[in-house]
Amino acid sequence: MSLYGKGMLITFSETPPEVEEDFNEWYNREHIDERVWMPGFHRARRYVDANNNADIKYFATYETDKVEDLADPEYMELLKDQSDWSKKVMSTFTKFDRITANVTIDLSHGFGGACLAARFFPGIEIMSKLRDNLGDNLLPNIVSTPGIIGAVLVENNLSVVNEGRRAQGMEIPENETPEWIILIEAQDNKVLSRHANKLIEAGLSEFELEPSDINIGVYNLMFGNNR
Repeated sequence: MSLYGKGMLITFSETPPEVEEDFNEWYNREHIDERVWMPGFHRARRYVDANNNADIKYFATYETDKVEDLADPEYMELLKDQSDWSKKVMSTFTKFDRITANVTIDLSHGFGGACLAARFFPGIEIMSKLRDNLGDNLLPNIVSTPGIIGAVLVENNLSVVNEGRRAQGMEIPENETPEWIILIEAQDNKVLSRHANKLIEAGLSEFELEPSDINIGVYNLMFGNNR
């Protein structure tokens, strides 16, 4: 089964150890459920760093009908007026990235216990060729690897990102470049950890993306919900 739509919100977050328990309780008992019932949202899942070496310890995915649902007026109003628990927890974030993306390649099949996130910034001039290569060659080859369950490509939609930033009173950067993220799901983190580097790096070097340009983290599934 493919994803639940063509839009995806991805957040990467981290908080101090002394408030981590409350952070996880908030995510599991309020935040995921609250988001799943917003207009256009269908499924949310959250993950934790499997190998203690990811740049940001936690990340979450939220699947929507389309990326424009992430700029829906009702959703924007919620971002302006978060719950007291949300305000408390979010004020403790030491790291936070928010990506509102178009799902441009979807080779997913159900869901697995672990996920690899590979983040990078391709040059605009090679995006079309790279997208074709990922869809026709690299990602199908990855999915055929034993233990791998699925792979998708998402591309950050900056116009939708900026709507969320405006709603939260955040500054909008100038000359920003869209980030791409490859998500690879597997039965467990051991499969992903064994193949993490070679699954991605070999297929992107011809597009002027060296290993140092690709940020890779392997994560375990913690919690999810859907409607």
